[in-house]
Formats: sequence, structure tokens, C-alpha cells
Amino acid sequence: MNRRQGRRGGRTRRSGVAGCGRERERGSAVVDFVMVGALVSLVFMAVVQLALVLHVRNTLIDAAATGARYGTLADRTPADGVARTAAVIGSSLGEEYAGDVSYAEQTVDGARLLEITVRAPLPVIGFIGPGDGIEVKGHAARR
Repeated sequence: MNRRQGRRGGRTRRSGVAGCGRERERGSAVVDFVMVGALVSLVFMAVVQLALVLHVRNTLIDAAATGARYGTLADRTPADGVARTAAVIGSSLGEEYAGDVSYAEQTVDGARLLEITVRAPLPVIGFIGPGDGIEVKGHAARR
């Protein structure tokens, strides 16, 4: 008799309950899928939120620069630049982001500059966030 055949004529017995290894792992694929799916979903939402923050920041910078250039035109005042900045922000992001817009006139190396400053909420969860989270500035040379 060879060692593989055992006493029952070629049949070997497994130790323990038949299929025991499979029974212990039953349902583990579902648990793995849920854990990995939750992690992937969390990472995806974080990337989407980061993209939203960058979009808001870039939009505010563009609006501040547009308002500064508009306020330095020959027939315009810095207050017109502030109003233009608030209008651009209000039409693209919403009025709550256009609430704190101010200007300052500066002289740098003999050149007169108009600086438009925008303070807006930092979007942490969707568009909701702390009030003074972002401060951006736009500059334009005055004539």
C-alpha cells in the first residue's frame, strides 16, 4: 500500500471538517469590498473637495485682478473696481463670497498701484466653511 492511498483504497481523509477553510472565509470578500469601497470613496470625495477649493481660490484671484484693472481705467474709480469685483464673484460663486471686498492704493518703486483685497469663506464641506478662510489680492498699475 502506498502512503497516498491510505486504508480505504485510494481515498484520503482530510483532517477536520470537510470544507472548513472555505467556511471560515465565507463573506470575507463582501467585507473587503465594503472596506476598500469606503476608502476609495473617501479619497475620491477629498480630491473633489480639493478641486472645489482650488476653483474658488482661482475664481477669487481672477475677480480681484479684473476689478483692479477695471478700477484703474481713466474714467473709473477704485470704488468701481470694488463693485466690479463683487459683481464678478457674485455671478460666479454666489453673493456670500462677495461680502468682504476692499481696496488700497499703494506706491511701489514710484509706480502707483491699485490693490483689491477679497476675503471669503474657505469651502471645507461643499461650499460651507469658516468666514475668513481665504484672502486674495489683485493688483493693477494706475496711470
